[in-house]
Amino acid sequence: MATIDRQTATLALAHALAAAGRGLPVFPLSATKLPALRSPHHGEQPPVHCRGECGLPGHGVHDATTDPAAVRALFAAAPRATGYGIACGRAPHRLVGIDLDIDTAHGNDSVGALQQLALQHLFTIPPTVTVLTPSGGRHLWLTGPADTTVPNSAGRLAPGIDVRGSGGYLVGPGSVTAHGRYRLAPGTAHLPPAPCPRALLRLLTPPPRRPAGAPGGTTPTEIPGRRGEGLIQFVLAAHEGQRNTRLFWAACRAYEHGFGDTLADALTAAAVRTGLTKQEARAAIASAERLTRGRGREGDGPA
Repeated sequence: MATIDRQTATLALAHALAAAGRGLPVFPLSATKLPALRSPHHGEQPPVHCRGECGLPGHGVHDATTDPAAVRALFAAAPRATGYGIACGRAPHRLVGIDLDIDTAHGNDSVGALQQLALQHLFTIPPTVTVLTPSGGRHLWLTGPADTTVPNSAGRLAPGIDVRGSGGYLVGPGSVTAHGRYRLAPGTAHLPPAPCPRALLRLLTPPPRRPAGAPGGTTPTEIPGRRGEGLIQFVLAAHEGQRNTRLFWAACRAYEHGFGDTLADALTAAAVRTGLTKQEARAAIASAERLTRGRGREGDGPA
């Protein structure tokens, strides 16, 4: 077993060095897809705001580097690393990762959802580096412009679609996790990460929310009339196995835009029409309200 571990660690380092050679900042990961190096601030009284300024390794994505000597030093300090993470949003590529999860148990079709977004907003995903995940999902690698910061998000675009941008990271191809190996999709290894289509970039970087009633802004009663109907139709289109997921996603979007309470009754009625009970619908909406009001930055972990 020790021999297998050494071989896995050696391959992980080799893949990480190859990625660093292409200008992708990397750092070691464990089989859990989490940073392999323990924080030097472990045990300190939170909050700890150090992002590597202390000069010690163990700051996760903030350790990421393209310097081969520094990469080797990180992996030497993490001998049981089985993979590597690639920091998103960093020069020169400013990588943006589109994580398409496969969740057949709940009927999520993330690939179809992305295609629907492309049709609706008139963009095409160009040929680009694609990484196949052990769960059957895929990561699409895109690049962002220098003047735009793409935030991390989980399910904001559509159920099953996560985005890794500034402060987030992707598991690199060749990494081995507890669930299997990440590998490049056939025919994409020779491709560079393609520029993110402008229309998709606009979806990934929503404008700052203005206070209700502010000049040039919208009031809560105006927003549902324009956007709430789309969320209701999204819920109504749910098939069996998708109902809770679609309702929860729609409610999250409504609360994020400040009209969740206004739209709650209409979302409940739509969910009941799809087969959920009123109690189930209200529980899902209440969960969405708690999540959106209680969270800060979302989705900055691995993908």
